[in-house]
Amino acid sequence: MGTSSFYHPSIAFLMTAVVLPFLPGMRRWKWLLLIAPLAAIYGAFTNQPGDYLTLDWLGQTLKLGHVDRLSLVFAQVFAVMSLAGILYALHVDDRGQHIAAVLYVAGGFGCVFAGDFLTLFAFWELMSIGSTFLVMLNRTRESVLASFRYFIYHTVGGLFLLGGLLLRYKATGTFDFGPIAPSTAQPYDFLILAGFCVNAAVVPLHAWLPDAYPRGTVTGSVFMCAFTTKTAVYVLARAFAGWEILAIAGTVMAVYGVLYACMENNARRILSYHIVSQVGYMVAGIGVGTAIAVNGASAHAYAHILYKGLLFMGAGAVLYAAGTQRLDELGGLAARLPGVRVCSMVAALSISGMPLFNGFVSKNMTIFGAAEAHQTFVAMGLEIAAVGTFVSVGLKLPYFAFWGGRDTDWKRELKPIPRNMYVGMGLLSVLCVAQGVFPALLYNHLPFPEAVHEFVPWTPWNVLQACMLLGFSGLAFYLMRNVLTPHKALNLDFDWFYRLIGMALYHVISRPAAWIDGVWTDVWNVIGLRGLMGSAFGSTVFDRHVIDGIVDNTAYGTRGFGVVGAMLQNGKLQSYLGLMTVLALGIFALFFYGVF
Repeated sequence: MGTSSFYHPSIAFLMTAVVLPFLPGMRRWKWLLLIAPLAAIYGAFTNQPGDYLTLDWLGQTLKLGHVDRLSLVFAQVFAVMSLAGILYALHVDDRGQHIAAVLYVAGGFGCVFAGDFLTLFAFWELMSIGSTFLVMLNRTRESVLASFRYFIYHTVGGLFLLGGLLLRYKATGTFDFGPIAPSTAQPYDFLILAGFCVNAAVVPLHAWLPDAYPRGTVTGSVFMCAFTTKTAVYVLARAFAGWEILAIAGTVMAVYGVLYACMENNARRILSYHIVSQVGYMVAGIGVGTAIAVNGASAHAYAHILYKGLLFMGAGAVLYAAGTQRLDELGGLAARLPGVRVCSMVAALSISGMPLFNGFVSKNMTIFGAAEAHQTFVAMGLEIAAVGTFVSVGLKLPYFAFWGGRDTDWKRELKPIPRNMYVGMGLLSVLCVAQGVFPALLYNHLPFPEAVHEFVPWTPWNVLQACMLLGFSGLAFYLMRNVLTPHKALNLDFDWFYRLIGMALYHVISRPAAWIDGVWTDVWNVIGLRGLMGSAFGSTVFDRHVIDGIVDNTAYGTRGFGVVGAMLQNGKLQSYLGLMTVLALGIFALFFYGVF
């Protein structure tokens, strides 16, 4: 078992989850939560490539520490996000939320460093359990129901993954987790791909995301927006790079997500649809499969975790202070929440790809990679999605949340926002700007360093193109601002089909079952009850005349023998001699007649 030059970030998070239930007075011990993310940052930025923590178990070799540049870039951003997320959540007194969060993060790190499918599956399921509780612990009826739906989705995805890896082991004799060539793919590889696509929220397997994330806890959704889908992006990049079906699926995701985000009213639901859209960029880059495209997907995953975490922090802060996340109930808060407004705008401009922010240096690399690979449809689709991103998140969300065409709302009662929430938002804001101004901070960690020089973000054309795209998008929003006004209706998208299928199954199963139950009830009333009454009468007769006769006669006989025995035992010697004489004569008679 090799351990040199390697620290597994999951260790401290798992130890934290074990220790937390036994710490008295949560408020006094909250700062211990920072140990795990700080240790993770140290490990993620100092670990060297290689295979570590190999373990022989039940005849299988488990690789808990497979390290290369692809795993390191995801581990680094996971570590940074875990620190920002825990800083943001330090005010929370609910011990259960912290335990669920650290277990969830531990699962994410375990997946990133897994070198075999068995290890990957174990940490994959740990993520599913931890994230389910991050939704459930919001403790509302909607969040509990959403957590059950979320868990069912991810259980199905886990079963796809489990079935695929077991069938793959039967065919190949190994659980090694590595690239799978599309030309040699077998049915079990498609099962594994389906399991990964559930967690990646690939349309139409995405409905769990906009259903659960808006209903999670304020701090829990910050963690969830960073780990589940990006872990899926990592495993797709590890195993399925170059699969053209992913390029198509990613493009559909990018466009589909922004369309529904433009129609939404719930702030965190808008951001949830944009996770679908932004992950589409990454999935498309992985599907293109070239070095520069995979670099773009990895860079965009890194940038996305930072600005999407910041967006959820801003929306969560508004929800924490105002008590609502519905845009039609907000507005007039710009002057009352200036810190939240500034951080939210940094995140909004980052996701929109504005120059000087990290989305500009990551998103354009992915589009460039698709264009260089002559994937024109993919490149155009991603550009179209960029317009919708700026309209819905860059403009619509902050406008209606903080301004909304209203005067400053001084009458609304706002709950004071804890300082630690501002610290978390401030950390991510600085990183979003730093990576945008100094792209090398991001590019130096990408999985294919030899391809980084193929794309240069800070060229006059790239800057002009981005400014023109955002300028015309802003004009479109201004002209359509009345059309884009938030409405109270809930958009179901593919949930409509799932609910239709559920109702159809309900009627298909329940109506025949109800008919069978009705027929059986009639048969039972006519035949079953009469037969039961007849058998009861027969049992009564049998009990009285047979059972009782045997038992009663046996008792009477026993009593008679007892009476006779008592009479014979009178204490007189002559009576005993007479009885013995009678018995002797009887025995003699039997013997005599038996012989003759």
